[in-house]
Amino acid sequence: MKDYKLKQKGFSLGLLLVLLILIGIALWVYSKINSPLFERNTPVINLAKSGYWNPNKPMKVTISDDTGLKHIQAFLSDGKNRIKILDENFKSSTKTYLLNIEYPKIGLPNAKDLLKLTIETTDISKWNFLSGNSIQKESILTLDHQKPDVFSLITSYGITKGGAALAIFKAEDKNLKELYIETNFGKKFYPTKFYKEGYYAVLVAWPLVEKRFSAKVIAIDKAGNKTRSRLSFFLKNKKYRTSYLKAKESFINGKISDLAEDRPELTKDLSPTEKLDFINRIYRDENDKLIKEVSTKIDSNQISNFDIKPFYPLRNGKVVGSYGDHRFYYYKDKNNTISEAYHLGLDLASIRMDDIRITNPGVCVYANYNGIYGNNLIVYHGLGLYTLYGHASTILVKRGDLIDAGDVGAKTGATGLALGDHLHISMLVQGIFVRPAEWMDSKWIQTNITDVINGAKKMIDK
Repeated sequence: MKDYKLKQKGFSLGLLLVLLILIGIALWVYSKINSPLFERNTPVINLAKSGYWNPNKPMKVTISDDTGLKHIQAFLSDGKNRIKILDENFKSSTKTYLLNIEYPKIGLPNAKDLLKLTIETTDISKWNFLSGNSIQKESILTLDHQKPDVFSLITSYGITKGGAALAIFKAEDKNLKELYIETNFGKKFYPTKFYKEGYYAVLVAWPLVEKRFSAKVIAIDKAGNKTRSRLSFFLKNKKYRTSYLKAKESFINGKISDLAEDRPELTKDLSPTEKLDFINRIYRDENDKLIKEVSTKIDSNQISNFDIKPFYPLRNGKVVGSYGDHRFYYYKDKNNTISEAYHLGLDLASIRMDDIRITNPGVCVYANYNGIYGNNLIVYHGLGLYTLYGHASTILVKRGDLIDAGDVGAKTGATGLALGDHLHISMLVQGIFVRPAEWMDSKWIQTNITDVINGAKKMIDK
Protein backbone atom coordinates (compact mmCIF):
# COMPACT_ATOMS: atom_id res chain seq x y z
CA MET A 1 0.00 0.00 0.00
CA LYS A 2 2.85 2.32 0.86
CA ASP A 3 4.65 1.46 -2.39
CA TYR A 4 1.45 2.18 -4.37
CA LYS A 5 1.14 5.62 -2.84
CA LEU A 6 4.76 6.39 -3.62
CA LYS A 7 4.25 5.27 -7.21
CA GLN A 8 1.08 7.38 -7.46
CA LYS A 9 2.94 10.39 -6.06
CA GLY A 10 5.79 9.83 -8.50
CA PHE A 11 3.36 9.60 -11.40
CA SER A 12 1.70 12.87 -10.37
CA LEU A 13 5.05 14.62 -10.14
CA GLY A 14 6.01 13.25 -13.53
CA LEU A 15 2.74 14.38 -15.03
CA LEU A 16 3.19 17.83 -13.51
CA LEU A 17 6.71 18.01 -14.95
CA VAL A 18 5.44 17.05 -18.39
CA LEU A 19 2.72 19.68 -18.16
CA LEU A 20 5.24 22.32 -17.13
CA ILE A 21 7.47 21.35 -20.06
CA LEU A 22 4.54 21.51 -22.47
CA ILE A 23 3.49 24.90 -21.11
CA GLY A 24 7.08 26.11 -21.47
CA ILE A 25 7.21 24.85 -25.04
CA ALA A 26 3.85 26.49 -25.77
CA LEU A 27 5.02 29.79 -24.33
CA TRP A 28 8.23 29.58 -26.34
CA VAL A 29 6.33 28.80 -29.55
CA TYR A 30 3.83 31.60 -28.80
CA SER A 31 6.64 34.09 -28.25
CA LYS A 32 8.29 33.04 -31.51
CA ILE A 33 5.05 33.08 -33.48
CA ASN A 34 4.36 36.61 -32.28
CA SER A 35 7.88 37.75 -33.02
CA PRO A 36 8.86 39.41 -36.31
CA LEU A 37 10.46 36.14 -37.34
CA PHE A 38 6.99 34.60 -37.71
CA GLU A 39 5.15 37.63 -39.12
CA ARG A 40 2.16 36.75 -41.30
CA ASN A 41 1.87 39.73 -43.67
CA THR A 42 2.35 38.88 -47.32
CA PRO A 43 4.76 41.00 -49.40
CA VAL A 44 3.34 43.94 -51.36
CA ILE A 45 3.69 44.08 -55.15
CA ASN A 46 2.80 47.52 -56.52
CA LEU A 47 1.21 46.26 -59.73
CA ALA A 48 -2.23 47.04 -61.16
CA LYS A 49 -4.39 44.38 -62.84
CA SER A 50 -3.91 46.16 -66.15
CA GLY A 51 -1.74 48.94 -67.50
CA TYR A 52 0.12 50.46 -70.41
CA TRP A 53 3.78 50.04 -71.32
CA ASN A 54 6.10 51.73 -73.74
CA PRO A 55 8.50 48.84 -74.51
CA ASN A 56 11.24 51.34 -75.37
CA LYS A 57 11.45 52.28 -71.69
CA PRO A 58 11.91 50.10 -68.58
CA MET A 59 8.79 49.49 -66.53
CA LYS A 60 9.28 49.96 -62.80
CA VAL A 61 7.53 47.81 -60.18
CA THR A 62 8.14 48.20 -56.44
CA ILE A 63 8.07 45.10 -54.24
CA SER A 64 8.28 45.39 -50.45
CA ASP A 65 7.89 43.40 -47.22
CA ASP A 66 7.79 44.24 -43.51
CA THR A 67 10.62 41.89 -42.52
CA GLY A 68 12.47 41.23 -45.76
CA LEU A 69 12.24 39.63 -49.19
CA LYS A 70 13.60 36.16 -49.84
CA HIS A 71 12.86 35.33 -53.46
CA ILE A 72 11.33 37.06 -56.52
CA GLN A 73 10.45 35.61 -59.91
CA ALA A 74 8.92 37.48 -62.86
CA PHE A 75 7.56 36.20 -66.18
CA LEU A 76 6.29 37.73 -69.42
CA SER A 77 3.87 35.91 -71.71
CA ASP A 78 2.49 36.69 -75.17
CA GLY A 79 -0.17 34.01 -74.97
CA LYS A 80 1.93 31.26 -76.50
CA ASN A 81 5.38 31.82 -75.07
CA ARG A 82 6.33 32.46 -71.45
CA ILE A 83 9.82 33.63 -70.52
CA LYS A 84 11.42 34.23 -67.16
CA ILE A 85 12.78 37.75 -66.85
CA LEU A 86 13.85 37.63 -63.20
CA ASP A 87 14.87 34.98 -60.67
CA GLU A 88 16.39 36.71 -57.65
CA ASN A 89 17.35 35.25 -54.26
CA PHE A 90 18.25 37.69 -51.50
CA LYS A 91 21.02 36.76 -49.09
CA SER A 92 20.84 39.91 -47.01
CA SER A 93 17.71 41.49 -45.56
CA THR A 94 16.04 43.51 -48.35
CA LYS A 95 12.74 45.16 -47.46
CA THR A 96 12.20 47.02 -50.75
CA TYR A 97 13.17 46.04 -54.27
CA LEU A 98 12.71 48.12 -57.43
CA LEU A 99 12.16 45.86 -60.40
CA ASN A 100 13.20 47.43 -63.73
CA ILE A 101 11.60 45.38 -66.47
CA GLU A 102 13.30 45.63 -69.85
CA TYR A 103 11.43 44.47 -72.93
CA PRO A 104 13.08 41.17 -73.98
CA LYS A 105 14.80 41.15 -77.35
CA ILE A 106 13.99 37.50 -77.99
CA GLY A 107 11.49 34.96 -76.71
CA LEU A 108 8.17 36.69 -77.43
CA PRO A 109 7.62 36.46 -81.20
CA ASN A 110 3.83 36.79 -80.92
CA ALA A 111 3.87 39.99 -78.84
CA LYS A 112 1.92 42.71 -80.63
CA ASP A 113 -0.48 44.63 -78.46
CA LEU A 114 -0.78 42.70 -75.19
CA LEU A 115 1.53 40.97 -72.72
CA LYS A 116 0.87 39.30 -69.39
CA LEU A 117 3.29 40.10 -66.58
CA THR A 118 3.42 37.69 -63.62
CA ILE A 119 5.40 38.42 -60.45
CA GLU A 120 5.85 35.94 -57.59
CA THR A 121 7.61 36.70 -54.33
CA THR A 122 8.24 35.12 -50.91
CA ASP A 123 9.44 36.76 -47.71
CA ILE A 124 11.91 35.56 -45.05
CA SER A 125 9.23 34.88 -42.44
CA LYS A 126 9.16 31.44 -40.78
CA TRP A 127 5.39 31.35 -40.96
CA ASN A 128 3.62 28.62 -42.97
CA PHE A 129 5.85 25.86 -41.55
CA LEU A 130 9.03 27.86 -42.20
CA SER A 131 8.18 28.41 -45.91
CA GLY A 132 7.31 32.12 -45.50
CA ASN A 133 4.50 34.29 -46.91
CA SER A 134 4.06 34.23 -50.68
CA ILE A 135 2.07 36.25 -53.19
CA GLN A 136 1.55 36.23 -56.96
CA LYS A 137 0.22 39.14 -59.04
CA GLU A 138 -0.61 39.37 -62.73
CA SER A 139 -1.09 42.38 -64.99
CA ILE A 140 -2.28 42.63 -68.59
CA LEU A 141 -0.09 45.20 -70.33
CA THR A 142 -1.10 47.11 -73.45
CA LEU A 143 2.01 47.84 -75.52
CA ASP A 144 2.19 51.42 -76.80
CA HIS A 145 5.35 53.08 -78.11
CA GLN A 146 3.62 55.68 -80.29
CA LYS A 147 3.73 59.32 -79.13
CA PRO A 148 0.51 61.37 -79.23
CA ASP A 149 -0.06 63.27 -82.47
CA VAL A 150 -0.19 67.02 -81.80
CA PHE A 151 -0.14 70.02 -84.10
CA SER A 152 -1.20 73.65 -83.80
CA LEU A 153 -4.07 74.59 -86.08
CA ILE A 154 -4.45 78.36 -85.54
CA THR A 155 -3.74 80.96 -82.85
CA SER A 156 -4.33 84.61 -82.15
CA TYR A 157 -1.61 86.49 -83.99
CA GLY A 158 -0.09 87.95 -80.83
CA ILE A 159 -0.30 88.15 -77.09
CA THR A 160 0.31 91.28 -75.04
CA LYS A 161 2.08 91.29 -71.69
CA GLY A 162 -0.74 91.25 -69.16
CA GLY A 163 -3.19 90.00 -71.77
CA ALA A 164 -4.72 86.87 -73.31
CA ALA A 165 -4.74 84.92 -76.57
CA LEU A 166 -6.56 81.95 -78.10
CA ALA A 167 -5.07 78.76 -79.55
CA ILE A 168 -6.80 75.88 -81.33
CA PHE A 169 -4.94 72.63 -81.93
CA LYS A 170 -5.35 68.93 -82.62
CA ALA A 171 -4.26 66.17 -80.24
CA GLU A 172 -4.86 62.50 -80.95
CA ASP A 173 -3.92 59.29 -79.16
CA LYS A 174 -6.14 56.30 -78.44
CA ASN A 175 -4.62 56.11 -74.96
CA LEU A 176 -4.41 59.85 -74.20
CA LYS A 177 -4.06 60.53 -70.47
CA GLU A 178 -2.98 64.17 -69.96
CA LEU A 179 -3.31 67.26 -72.13
CA TYR A 180 -2.35 70.77 -71.04
CA ILE A 181 -0.48 73.91 -72.01
CA GLU A 182 2.88 74.30 -70.26
CA THR A 183 4.25 77.83 -69.81
CA ASN A 184 7.68 79.17 -68.94
CA PHE A 185 6.35 80.54 -65.63
CA GLY A 186 4.95 77.24 -64.34
CA LYS A 187 1.24 77.81 -64.95
CA LYS A 188 -0.67 75.02 -66.72
CA PHE A 189 -3.65 75.97 -68.88
CA TYR A 190 -6.12 73.20 -69.66
CA PRO A 191 -7.93 73.08 -73.02
CA THR A 192 -11.60 72.60 -73.85
CA LYS A 193 -12.85 70.10 -76.44
CA PHE A 194 -13.64 72.02 -79.60
CA TYR A 195 -16.03 71.46 -82.53
CA LYS A 196 -15.03 67.93 -83.60
CA GLU A 197 -13.31 64.92 -82.05
CA GLY A 198 -9.59 65.42 -81.42
CA TYR A 199 -9.64 69.24 -81.53
CA TYR A 200 -9.15 71.59 -78.60
CA ALA A 201 -9.36 75.31 -77.82
CA VAL A 202 -7.58 77.12 -75.02
CA LEU A 203 -7.27 80.68 -73.78
CA VAL A 204 -3.79 81.41 -72.43
CA ALA A 205 -2.59 84.41 -70.44
CA TRP A 206 0.68 86.30 -70.04
CA PRO A 207 0.80 87.45 -66.40
CA LEU A 208 1.53 91.10 -65.80
CA VAL A 209 4.62 90.42 -63.67
CA GLU A 210 6.29 87.95 -66.08
CA LYS A 211 8.98 89.35 -68.38
CA ARG A 212 8.74 86.51 -70.93
CA PHE A 213 6.03 84.28 -72.34
CA SER A 214 6.19 80.88 -74.03
CA ALA A 215 3.69 78.05 -74.25
CA LYS A 216 3.76 74.43 -75.39
CA VAL A 217 1.06 71.83 -75.83
CA ILE A 218 1.95 68.78 -73.71
CA ALA A 219 0.24 65.49 -74.51
CA ILE A 220 0.99 62.34 -72.49
CA ASP A 221 -0.54 58.92 -73.06
CA LYS A 222 -1.13 56.13 -70.55
CA ALA A 223 2.14 54.45 -71.47
CA GLY A 224 4.10 57.62 -70.64
CA ASN A 225 4.79 58.66 -74.25
CA LYS A 226 5.05 62.45 -74.34
CA THR A 227 4.74 65.01 -77.14
CA ARG A 228 5.61 68.70 -76.92
CA SER A 229 4.41 71.21 -79.52
CA ARG A 230 5.15 74.93 -79.28
CA LEU A 231 2.39 77.51 -79.70
CA SER A 232 3.64 80.52 -81.64
CA PHE A 233 2.53 84.05 -80.80
CA PHE A 234 3.95 87.44 -81.65
CA LEU A 235 4.92 88.82 -78.23
CA LYS A 236 3.86 92.42 -77.56
CA ASN A 237 5.58 94.02 -74.61
CA LYS A 238 3.64 96.71 -72.83
CA LYS A 239 4.62 99.18 -70.12
CA TYR A 240 2.19 99.94 -67.36
CA ARG A 241 1.88 102.91 -65.06
CA THR A 242 3.78 103.38 -61.83
CA SER A 243 1.98 105.44 -59.19
CA TYR A 244 3.08 106.86 -55.85
CA LEU A 245 0.17 107.25 -53.48
CA LYS A 246 0.36 109.16 -50.23
CA ALA A 247 -1.14 107.23 -47.32
CA LYS A 248 -3.09 109.86 -45.37
CA GLU A 249 -3.85 109.55 -41.69
CA SER A 250 -7.57 109.40 -42.45
CA PHE A 251 -7.00 106.48 -44.86
CA ILE A 252 -4.77 104.53 -42.45
CA ASN A 253 -6.95 105.11 -39.40
CA GLY A 254 -10.17 104.67 -41.34
CA LYS A 255 -10.39 102.13 -44.17
CA ILE A 256 -7.16 100.28 -43.28
CA SER A 257 -8.08 100.08 -39.61
CA ASP A 258 -11.53 98.72 -40.50
CA LEU A 259 -10.09 96.01 -42.78
CA ALA A 260 -7.52 95.06 -40.14
CA GLU A 261 -10.43 94.05 -37.92
CA ASP A 262 -11.06 91.18 -40.37
CA ARG A 263 -7.85 89.58 -39.09
CA PRO A 264 -7.41 90.82 -35.50
CA GLU A 265 -5.23 87.88 -34.51
CA LEU A 266 -2.57 89.05 -36.99
CA THR A 267 -2.97 92.82 -36.84
CA LYS A 268 -3.70 93.73 -33.20
CA ASP A 269 -0.03 94.38 -32.37
CA LEU A 270 0.88 96.14 -35.62
CA SER A 271 1.49 99.86 -35.97
CA PRO A 272 -0.84 101.82 -38.29
CA THR A 273 1.64 101.74 -41.17
CA GLU A 274 2.35 98.05 -40.62
CA LYS A 275 -1.39 97.43 -40.82
CA LEU A 276 -1.45 99.17 -44.19
CA ASP A 277 1.32 96.89 -45.48
CA PHE A 278 -0.47 93.83 -44.11
CA ILE A 279 -3.76 94.74 -45.81
CA ASN A 280 -2.20 95.84 -49.09
CA ARG A 281 0.19 92.91 -49.45
CA ILE A 282 -0.54 89.88 -47.25
CA TYR A 283 -4.34 90.22 -47.03
CA ARG A 284 -4.47 91.03 -50.75
CA ASP A 285 -2.53 87.84 -51.51
CA GLU A 286 -5.02 85.82 -49.44
CA ASN A 287 -7.95 87.39 -51.30
CA ASP A 288 -6.31 86.78 -54.68
CA LYS A 289 -5.63 83.16 -53.74
CA LEU A 290 -9.33 82.62 -53.10
CA ILE A 291 -10.15 84.23 -56.44
CA LYS A 292 -7.73 81.97 -58.28
CA GLU A 293 -9.18 78.89 -56.57
CA VAL A 294 -12.69 79.63 -57.86
CA SER A 295 -11.64 80.81 -61.33
CA THR A 296 -9.61 77.89 -62.67
CA LYS A 297 -12.26 75.45 -63.91
CA ILE A 298 -13.00 74.97 -67.61
CA ASP A 299 -15.83 73.51 -69.69
CA SER A 300 -16.16 69.73 -69.58
CA ASN A 301 -18.42 69.60 -72.65
CA GLN A 302 -17.35 70.20 -76.22
CA ILE A 303 -17.92 73.73 -77.54
CA SER A 304 -18.32 74.95 -81.11
CA ASN A 305 -18.54 78.71 -80.57
CA PHE A 306 -17.55 81.39 -78.10
CA ASP A 307 -19.78 84.34 -78.84
CA ILE A 308 -18.51 87.05 -76.52
CA LYS A 309 -19.66 90.64 -76.70
CA PRO A 310 -17.58 93.52 -75.28
CA PHE A 311 -18.03 93.82 -71.51
CA TYR A 312 -19.71 97.09 -70.44
CA PRO A 313 -20.76 96.59 -66.81
CA LEU A 314 -21.67 100.26 -66.19
CA ARG A 315 -23.62 102.22 -68.78
CA ASN A 316 -21.84 105.53 -68.16
CA GLY A 317 -18.79 104.33 -66.27
CA LYS A 318 -15.74 106.56 -66.16
CA VAL A 319 -12.26 105.04 -65.74
CA VAL A 320 -10.78 106.14 -62.41
CA GLY A 321 -8.15 103.41 -61.96
CA SER A 322 -6.14 101.55 -64.61
CA TYR A 323 -5.15 97.91 -64.94
CA GLY A 324 -1.51 97.06 -64.30
CA ASP A 325 -0.82 100.16 -62.24
CA HIS A 326 2.18 99.45 -59.97
CA ARG A 327 1.19 101.35 -56.85
CA PHE A 328 3.64 102.42 -54.14
CA TYR A 329 2.20 103.72 -50.88
CA TYR A 330 4.32 106.17 -48.94
CA TYR A 331 3.91 107.89 -45.59
CA LYS A 332 4.62 111.64 -45.36
CA ASP A 333 7.27 111.62 -48.12
CA LYS A 334 8.13 109.44 -51.15
CA ASN A 335 11.33 108.20 -49.53
CA ASN A 336 9.25 106.48 -46.88
CA THR A 337 7.56 103.73 -48.91
CA ILE A 338 5.26 101.57 -46.79
CA SER A 339 3.94 99.03 -49.26
CA GLU A 340 3.41 98.19 -52.93
CA ALA A 341 1.02 96.17 -55.08
CA TYR A 342 -0.23 95.81 -58.63
CA HIS A 343 -3.76 96.89 -59.49
CA LEU A 344 -5.17 93.88 -61.34
CA GLY A 345 -8.39 95.37 -62.62
CA LEU A 346 -10.09 98.46 -63.95
CA ASP A 347 -11.92 100.95 -61.71
CA LEU A 348 -15.10 102.47 -63.14
CA ALA A 349 -17.23 105.14 -61.44
CA SER A 350 -20.76 106.26 -62.17
CA ILE A 351 -23.64 107.17 -59.89
CA ARG A 352 -23.90 105.74 -56.39
CA MET A 353 -25.25 102.19 -56.19
CA ASP A 354 -25.37 101.94 -59.98
CA ASP A 355 -26.47 98.71 -61.68
CA ILE A 356 -23.63 96.30 -62.48
CA ARG A 357 -24.80 94.53 -65.63
CA ILE A 358 -23.37 91.17 -66.65
CA THR A 359 -22.83 91.69 -70.38
CA ASN A 360 -22.40 88.05 -71.37
CA PRO A 361 -24.25 84.99 -70.04
CA GLY A 362 -22.55 82.88 -67.42
CA VAL A 363 -22.82 81.14 -64.08
CA CYS A 364 -22.10 82.70 -60.69
CA VAL A 365 -19.18 80.92 -59.01
CA TYR A 366 -18.70 83.31 -56.08
CA ALA A 367 -20.94 85.84 -54.36
CA ASN A 368 -19.61 86.83 -50.97
CA TYR A 369 -17.35 89.14 -49.01
CA ASN A 370 -13.66 88.88 -49.93
CA GLY A 371 -11.42 91.25 -48.00
CA ILE A 372 -10.02 94.12 -50.04
CA TYR A 373 -12.53 93.38 -52.83
CA GLY A 374 -15.41 93.85 -50.42
CA ASN A 375 -18.65 92.28 -51.61
CA ASN A 376 -17.32 90.27 -54.51
CA LEU A 377 -19.14 88.68 -57.46
CA ILE A 378 -17.36 86.29 -59.88
CA VAL A 379 -19.03 84.95 -63.04
CA TYR A 380 -17.81 82.18 -65.38
CA HIS A 381 -18.46 82.72 -69.11
CA GLY A 382 -16.89 79.59 -70.61
CA LEU A 383 -13.54 78.64 -72.15
CA GLY A 384 -11.76 79.50 -68.89
CA LEU A 385 -12.86 83.17 -68.91
CA TYR A 386 -14.14 84.82 -65.71
CA THR A 387 -15.28 88.32 -64.74
CA LEU A 388 -14.88 89.71 -61.23
CA TYR A 389 -16.89 92.60 -59.80
CA GLY A 390 -15.61 94.14 -56.57
CA HIS A 391 -16.63 96.71 -53.90
CA ALA A 392 -20.34 96.07 -54.46
CA SER A 393 -22.84 97.49 -51.99
CA THR A 394 -25.26 94.65 -52.71
CA ILE A 395 -24.97 91.33 -54.56
CA LEU A 396 -28.22 90.29 -56.25
CA VAL A 397 -27.33 86.71 -57.27
CA LYS A 398 -26.01 83.69 -55.44
CA ARG A 399 -23.48 80.98 -56.18
CA GLY A 400 -24.75 78.56 -58.83
CA ASP A 401 -27.21 81.00 -60.44
CA LEU A 402 -27.34 81.10 -64.23
CA ILE A 403 -27.06 84.69 -65.43
CA ASP A 404 -28.41 85.98 -68.73
CA ALA A 405 -26.77 88.72 -70.76
CA GLY A 406 -27.86 92.09 -69.42
CA ASP A 407 -28.91 90.87 -65.97
CA VAL A 408 -28.03 93.09 -63.02
CA GLY A 409 -25.75 91.06 -60.79
CA ALA A 410 -24.92 93.64 -58.13
CA LYS A 411 -24.88 97.33 -57.23
CA THR A 412 -21.75 99.49 -57.04
CA GLY A 413 -20.49 100.46 -53.60
CA ALA A 414 -17.45 101.22 -51.45
CA THR A 415 -16.91 97.94 -49.58
CA GLY A 416 -13.42 96.53 -49.14
CA LEU A 417 -10.42 98.72 -49.97
CA ALA A 418 -12.45 101.42 -51.71
CA LEU A 419 -12.55 105.09 -50.72
CA GLY A 420 -15.60 105.93 -52.80
CA ASP A 421 -18.47 104.30 -54.64
CA HIS A 422 -17.13 102.58 -57.76
CA LEU A 423 -16.79 99.24 -59.52
CA HIS A 424 -13.57 97.24 -59.70
CA ILE A 425 -13.78 94.86 -62.66
CA SER A 426 -11.18 92.18 -63.33
CA MET A 427 -10.93 89.62 -66.11
CA LEU A 428 -9.32 86.24 -65.44
CA VAL A 429 -8.24 83.35 -67.64
CA GLN A 430 -8.01 80.16 -65.59
CA GLY A 431 -7.05 82.09 -62.48
CA ILE A 432 -4.67 84.58 -64.17
CA PHE A 433 -5.64 88.27 -64.18
CA VAL A 434 -5.63 89.77 -67.70
CA ARG A 435 -6.29 93.16 -69.30
CA PRO A 436 -9.99 94.13 -69.12
CA ALA A 437 -9.42 96.57 -72.00
CA GLU A 438 -9.04 93.67 -74.44
CA TRP A 439 -12.41 92.21 -73.49
CA MET A 440 -14.06 95.63 -73.74
CA ASP A 441 -12.81 96.10 -77.31
CA SER A 442 -15.05 94.69 -80.07
CA LYS A 443 -12.22 94.82 -82.63
CA TRP A 444 -9.84 92.89 -80.35
CA ILE A 445 -12.51 90.24 -79.69
CA GLN A 446 -13.27 89.93 -83.41
CA THR A 447 -9.61 89.57 -84.40
CA ASN A 448 -8.33 87.43 -81.55
CA ILE A 449 -11.33 85.29 -80.68
CA THR A 450 -14.12 85.21 -83.28
CA ASP A 451 -11.93 85.13 -86.41
CA VAL A 452 -9.67 82.47 -84.87
CA ILE A 453 -12.63 80.21 -84.07
CA ASN A 454 -14.23 80.67 -87.49
CA GLY A 455 -10.90 80.10 -89.22
CA ALA A 456 -10.31 76.92 -87.25
CA LYS A 457 -13.74 75.49 -88.15
CA LYS A 458 -13.13 76.11 -91.84
CA MET A 459 -9.77 74.35 -91.64
CA ILE A 460 -11.28 71.40 -89.77
CA ASP A 461 -14.17 71.06 -92.24
CA LYS A 462 -11.75 70.84 -95.16
